Amino acid sequence: MSSSAHKHFLHSFSSTYQILLLAAFLFFSCGKKAETSTEKKPVALQYAQGFEIFQGTDFWEIHVTQGYTGAEKTYRYLVLEENSTADSSGFDAVVQLPISKVVVTSTTHIPHLDLLGVTDLLAGFPNTPLISSPTTRELIDAGKVTDLGTGVSANPEMVIDLQPDWMMISTLGEDLRYLDLFAQAGIPALINGEYVEQNPLGRAEWIKFTGILLGKYEESVTVFEEIEKAYQDAEKLTASLSEAERPKVLSGVMYQDIWYAPGAESWGARILENAGGAYIFADQSGTGSLQLNYEFVLDRGLETDLWIGSSDFPDLQTMGNAEPRYQAFKPWKNGQVYTYTGKKGATGGLEYFELGYVRPDLILKDLIKILHPELLPEYELYFYQKLP
Repeated sequence: MSSSAHKHFLHSFSSTYQILLLAAFLFFSCGKKAETSTEKKPVALQYAQGFEIFQGTDFWEIHVTQGYTGAEKTYRYLVLEENSTADSSGFDAVVQLPISKVVVTSTTHIPHLDLLGVTDLLAGFPNTPLISSPTTRELIDAGKVTDLGTGVSANPEMVIDLQPDWMMISTLGEDLRYLDLFAQAGIPALINGEYVEQNPLGRAEWIKFTGILLGKYEESVTVFEEIEKAYQDAEKLTASLSEAERPKVLSGVMYQDIWYAPGAESWGARILENAGGAYIFADQSGTGSLQLNYEFVLDRGLETDLWIGSSDFPDLQTMGNAEPRYQAFKPWKNGQVYTYTGKKGATGGLEYFELGYVRPDLILKDLIKILHPELLPEYELYFYQKLP
């Protein structure tokens, strides 16, 4: 081979080698990029058991494992950051940030918007008179929130007309048949299962679920940590109480000869225990509502110290007239009956049912004030009031 031919061969070989090397580099770089775009890491939750969070480079995944009581399906939601390149196939709903308007369907979702400073994103709600939040009521009065009627399940077409960036459903199961309809209309419908949680702070931690959907996860963590600290600080006040120092507490009401009261593992019973009360049905297991006969309750509760959670009667006399058997109990005779009707919204909604899930610290402090007033001498009841 001549010298010039040899040089030409080496040059061609070198060029070809560089091209192959570059192609290989690009191939592996692209492969690596594709891999990192789907890479995600779990984000720990402290108390909530009904959902899981995973964070990627430009996306979030939320897996709702307990969307409602007895749920067998896990719902997988994808939340895309702005300009995300993540693969969005195979999810039950996909949310694209940023968000401009939302629909929520439970009053318990309203405080999430308030606490995260985005109340003005609310575009629709079923039965708006139930809402107590002053900030939200201003929007309603200004005509900025569409009333969806008595239930979203009856008005899916109104939701579709609004075209929100997402809607949040709190369901007992009956609204599930509309999920496909909303999906076909391009509206991400996400199930919030906070009510299934029985740990008071577990319910409150669902604000992180909402935070991710709004692009405000860090803010939601800050809000939750403040609530958690307030709850734990209050809980410490009763931690050293002996059994003898814990007043006996009756709870529940009669309906058609059945006495309904919180089960021992329920959210309400746990807060009562944390508040330093001796719940007389603490041996009656269940996370939901107990159904007891009157004779059993009379035997257990006749000589209790206090009665907490007696429906929404306005006063003792009305309560006693509605069900004369209530008058046999010592708390009724002594005027030691408390109910959660202390704060009502402008249109009659009870703030307890709206704010209580995300602010268990306020409920706990109310109950400590009732059971052990000396532990919180300066505190004034927020949700609860003694029946006159």
